[in-house]
Amino acid sequence: MATIRIRSSAGNYEVLCARGLLARIALLTARLGESTGIYFLSSPRVWNLYGRRVSAGIRGRGKRGVVLFDDNERAKRLATVEQIARQLIRAGADRHATLIAVGGGVVGDVAGFVAASYMRGVRLVHVPTTLVAQADSSIGGKTGVNLPEGKNLIGAFYPPRLVVSDPDVLRTLPHRELRSGLYEVAKYGIIADRNFFHYLERHMTALLRRDPKALSWVVERSARIKGRIVSHDEKESGVRQILNFGHTLGHALEAATKYVRFVHGEAIGWGMAAATLLGLAKNQIREGDAGRIIRLIMSIGPLPSLAGINARELQEIISGDKKSRGGSVQWVLPDRVGKVSTGRQVPWAVVASAFAELPTIAAKARR
Repeated sequence: MATIRIRSSAGNYEVLCARGLLARIALLTARLGESTGIYFLSSPRVWNLYGRRVSAGIRGRGKRGVVLFDDNERAKRLATVEQIARQLIRAGADRHATLIAVGGGVVGDVAGFVAASYMRGVRLVHVPTTLVAQADSSIGGKTGVNLPEGKNLIGAFYPPRLVVSDPDVLRTLPHRELRSGLYEVAKYGIIADRNFFHYLERHMTALLRRDPKALSWVVERSARIKGRIVSHDEKESGVRQILNFGHTLGHALEAATKYVRFVHGEAIGWGMAAATLLGLAKNQIREGDAGRIIRLIMSIGPLPSLAGINARELQEIISGDKKSRGGSVQWVLPDRVGKVSTGRQVPWAVVASAFAELPTIAAKARR
């Protein structure tokens, strides 16, 4: 079992990665100490698949409860947080309760924000069941919900007490969701680990075929990279900003299409390709490295069309994004494979031109 230790101002925690861990949730959470109640937060589909296995063996004093909610991106809003909090109150959850989030990125983000705000903070455990969540979103303490104006604009930094990742659950993941996670995995090779990037170039076919060994390896490697970054910069004041590579445009694409057209990783895939073109336009990255980055992104599979998305609308969304400073967009752009720079400013005319070129560049990279 891989154990990754994360430093946090609210208390250090561990990310555990290994096949078969789902059956050990009761033992692993018991090590955290006594709790007045255990409450599972999940979606109906995920709970139907894994609820019995996750909850088996949970014993001890205290109450029990299961709160299910929609894990669609469109349900990631304050109304859902209120709904969950009211159910927890009716179930008798107090400030010494433990919430166990079982699901993908939406479940983790919503449950994390509930944990941060309910009774001014209760214990949180993540059991991520998607590749996006195992490799990325369950680690680092970011929680939040969306507004019509943009993604994750309301939230908090609230670290879990434990993260338990079992790659075996990825066998039931819909293929589109698997590919969505692989875009986030690719991000780590691009921003921080050249050798990891090389591995992904060589093994993408195996990953798309769900090779257990390959999937387990990339989950652990991604978690180690993110763990190292967030341990050095918990609140995104420095190096953690590199994790936003591809997310500036990606989040805008999600908001512009009302969180319907793209699953999260697909939008990030387009965002990373666009950021790479911007790096090329600014002579920040060589053409050879830029080509390899875009080819890796496109090797994961076809991305939803950008047709009908207005560049001006994207500009309005991006200027109001939490990563902007006084309306000035701070881009994360690649220097080379394995390294990016933060805080880059790009004239919007250049951004609009790169956005217009994306479909053609993507088609060439897939040939």
